[in-house]
Amino acid sequence: MAKEFGTLFLFLAGGFVLSLVIVFVNWLLRPRNPSSAKARTYECGLETEGPTWVQFKISYYLYALIFVVFDVEVVFLYPWASSFKSAGLVPFVEMAIFIGVLALGIWFAWKKGAFEWN
Repeated sequence: MAKEFGTLFLFLAGGFVLSLVIVFVNWLLRPRNPSSAKARTYECGLETEGPTWVQFKISYYLYALIFVVFDVEVVFLYPWASSFKSAGLVPFVEMAIFIGVLALGIWFAWKKGAFEWN
C-alpha cells in the first residue's frame, strides 16, 4: 500500500516541481523592456474604435452554457446505446434516471426563462 502512495506522491511532486520550473524559466525569458508596439492591444490588426470594454448580455452566455452542458451530457448516451442489447435492465434504469435528470434540467431552464431571446 505504501508503494502505491509513494508513486502517487512522486507524480504529484514531479508535477509541482515541473510547474515551478516552467514558471521560473518563463520569468527568466520574459522581455525586460517591451517596446510600445508590444504594449498595445492587438485585435485583428486594426486599432480599436470606441470603448473597448463592451458589455454583452448575459443571455448569450446562458445559451452557450446550456448548450455545452446538454451537449456534453448527450455524449454519454453514445456508449450506452452501442452496448444496449448486452447491458441488461440495471443500465437501462440508470440511463432512464440520467435522461430524467436531463429533462428536469431542461424544464428548470425553461421555467426560469433561459430559452427566451429578448
